[in-house]
Amino acid sequence: MKVIILKENLNNGLIIVSRVAGKNLTLPILNNILLTTEKNFLGLSSTDLELGIKYWSLGKIEREGSLTVPAKALTSFVNLLPEKKINLEVKNQVLSIDCENNQTKIKGLDAQDYPIIPKIEGENYIELNILPFCEGISQVVDFTAPNQTRPELSGIYLNFQRDRVQLTATDSFRLAEKTLYFEEKTNKEQSFILPQKTARELINIFSEKRGKLKLYFSPNQVLFEYPMPETPHPQIQIISRLIEGDYPDYQGIIPKKYEVQVVLSKNELLNQIKTASIFSGKGNEVRIKVNPKKEEVEILSQNPELGENRSVLPGKISDSSDKTKETETIFNYRFLVDGLSNIKSSKVVFELNGEEGPAVLRPEGDTNYLYVVMPIKTT
Repeated sequence: MKVIILKENLNNGLIIVSRVAGKNLTLPILNNILLTTEKNFLGLSSTDLELGIKYWSLGKIEREGSLTVPAKALTSFVNLLPEKKINLEVKNQVLSIDCENNQTKIKGLDAQDYPIIPKIEGENYIELNILPFCEGISQVVDFTAPNQTRPELSGIYLNFQRDRVQLTATDSFRLAEKTLYFEEKTNKEQSFILPQKTARELINIFSEKRGKLKLYFSPNQVLFEYPMPETPHPQIQIISRLIEGDYPDYQGIIPKKYEVQVVLSKNELLNQIKTASIFSGKGNEVRIKVNPKKEEVEILSQNPELGENRSVLPGKISDSSDKTKETETIFNYRFLVDGLSNIKSSKVVFELNGEEGPAVLRPEGDTNYLYVVMPIKTT
């Protein structure tokens, strides 16, 4: 193999594919990046056997070939090179790198020994706008639960319908759902459970990209493909296994009505809950007391060893049962902070259902995102 490539192009690709090449003691070749040539492209690939990443960059291919090279050494070295052309050449399982006044040789391993990264081909794909998709994933990704007995809860549920996709995650104590609508309706309906690790890599790799992302489906894998700006050839592909199992019927958990609804400033509510958390007990408890007569919400916390805190926020209060009595609910403050932090609007709607019923947080004027949180039950 002999290739001439710009340092910037090579470096960008190495940063992306090296994300899944780690310290693997049982299969050392997985610590390497696979370099291959394809017409006018240099291809970079890595996998941990559950998640695979491929990256292509334009280059001058003088001689075709392939090799796997330690990811850490190659990425670190190329990152320090000047912004010039780089000459890559493979001889006898050794990669020679020549860039201006820098020359080095890195020992590699035979490309034939590298695990095959599966392919998904065909016309069964859906196009999504990258920016809202990554933002939607980021709003639910933190609410999965590592669970050996219920592995389906360890991933994000993507439910594709004709005009929308719903992104859902839950750990049984709270649930987040984001709905994204398509610009054009599709005739494809599909659902699957995406591992949390894959979801985080999608955010890390694509969140600053623009344009559209193609999703290709198979029974047990999914492929995310981003095109190269200059040509129809793909620039990035991420292929991931899917989590087996049926996602729980979570729609029954989402309350269809509420006992009391409060509209509050998101930042004020978030700051006051964080303040109350300083004085919460071992169970992270904070009390939310709603007073419809005074149009205010009290946030209280108490720690026998430290002290107590009380704050009051004004709010627009609606009582669905036309009652004027106070309601009080205890929550884990961490769950409230997590939910509020993922709401983008300046005002938040807080719907409560008594001491034991699930509560809902949602942006004011936006029905496309909701966060359900279970209260702490009193004994």
